[in-house]
Amino acid sequence: MKIVIQRVSKASVTIDKEKVANIKNGLLILVGIVNEDTHEDIDYLVRKTANLRIFNDENEVMNKSLKDVNGEVIVVSQFTLHASTKKGNRPSYIKAAKPDIAIPLYKAFITSFEKEINKKVQTGRFGADMNVELINDGPVTIIIDSKEKS
Repeated sequence: MKIVIQRVSKASVTIDKEKVANIKNGLLILVGIVNEDTHEDIDYLVRKTANLRIFNDENEVMNKSLKDVNGEVIVVSQFTLHASTKKGNRPSYIKAAKPDIAIPLYKAFITSFEKEINKKVQTGRFGADMNVELINDGPVTIIIDSKEKS
């Protein structure tokens, strides 16, 4: 499982002209799932992300976590994170999990994140054509792959 974490001062997701998610201070998390992913990957990424010290303290040093600042979260499924661009100019998405595997893991990621931060997580809609808007605060963008944790 691969995630892209963006610290945002605001972010939203719009589907068919309807705003389905909208946050202020927090994280926009893009999630890419492969067939080999398990609940162990979810547990690792949720704990790591919720406790990652990427928010500024009173001295403007990145020393606080999402939990510390009581930040909000939007989680968006994004299969293109597993694009392979080795051959030609058209990306291949063969590594991305099919919906029968990806949807349950995506939902489990959201549920696990809500439990970890003790607050509702807003989301996009799996498989939908979404417009994601954000103001990246910092900018701070971090990529974590659960297969590269050691």
